[in-house]
Amino acid sequence: MQRETLRRILHRLLHTLSRPVFLGVENIPPTGGVIIATNHMSRIDTLMLFINPVRTDITALVADKYKRYPFFKWILDTGGIIWLDRENADFGAMRAAVEALKKGLALGIAPEGTRSRNAQLQEGKPGTALVALRANVPIVPVGIAGSEVFFARALTLRFPKVTLRFGQPFWLEPLSRENRSEQLKAYADEIMLRIAALLPDSYHGFYSGHPRIAQIRAEQGIHL
Repeated sequence: MQRETLRRILHRLLHTLSRPVFLGVENIPPTGGVIIATNHMSRIDTLMLFINPVRTDITALVADKYKRYPFFKWILDTGGIIWLDRENADFGAMRAAVEALKKGLALGIAPEGTRSRNAQLQEGKPGTALVALRANVPIVPVGIAGSEVFFARALTLRFPKVTLRFGQPFWLEPLSRENRSEQLKAYADEIMLRIAALLPDSYHGFYSGHPRIAQIRAEQGIHL
């Protein structure tokens, strides 16, 4: 009940301060464990995922540095997120993420591992792929555009448009016994490239100009 009340409050608040647009929500499985893999430019990104119109059961892996902000900590704790120590190998958080997925929850993860300071995609890290493989769940990429200016514009009542575009779900093949680190690197890049395909080119950063982006767009009929 407390979680649902929080979701209603966030829905009202975020729609008052901004203009969230959710595209491709038909790509989100309505039930069952699924990773929602997103780019990360703003503290508001996780809260935007909380108000998606399909999965009210969504949780997220969130860096424990946000515990320093009482308002965000209260919201995130109430929302049932999983705190992650990004400075160390947090195996406990990873196990909790896998358990949540196996229970059938949706889990938001930022494969970049940290918030981008310049609204550009950073190189992906292997954690998201590892969780997906261990939990045996699909990944739905989502590109969030506009959240980087949320606070600057919302606080001056300019109602920023924040677009969340969800891509088609995909599965990762099990790792082979050899070259596991190379496979994980390739999987991390593939996840990020699928996110990049959902974003305007100006956001592509580390992956700017990568030919796989155009290929994904052509295969899935993505038109921005």
